[in-house]
Amino acid sequence: MLIGLLSDSHDNMPLLKKAVDFFNGSDVDLVLHAGDYISPICARDLSKLKARMIGVFGNNDGEKVAWREKVSGWGELHDVSYEAVLEGKRILLMHDPLHIKSLAASGKYDIVIYGHTHKRHKDLIEKTLVINPGECGGWLNGHSSVALLTLPSMDVKFVELS
Repeated sequence: MLIGLLSDSHDNMPLLKKAVDFFNGSDVDLVLHAGDYISPICARDLSKLKARMIGVFGNNDGEKVAWREKVSGWGELHDVSYEAVLEGKRILLMHDPLHIKSLAASGKYDIVIYGHTHKRHKDLIEKTLVINPGECGGWLNGHSSVALLTLPSMDVKFVELS
């Protein structure tokens, strides 16, 4: 299973479109967004994903009712976190990395995906793979990145979009 990971798109429509095009061209099976989309106008480009999108809200996301209406039928959004078992791997998706070390060390998850820091990150804490795909929007560090996660092998590849 190939999963596209992104976070912190922050209304940068040209880079969000690049991310969508990249994921569609990579034939991902699922897209996980770790929050901070900002405006529901981003749903216009995200709706063009060939794969289903599951996301969480970030600290800058408002208009949650409008967001949920926009993604109905092709995606789903969760308030704080999302947990799933995919290809036998227990996954936690969240925005804020608060308590990330203790969550990873708990042994409850095989993979923890987060955003918020706008910095690409991959680490192994105990037996848990911790991933931040970086910022899709590119506003803070001038670089736009996403990631590909392959399951069940848990291989991660970061991809620069700009």
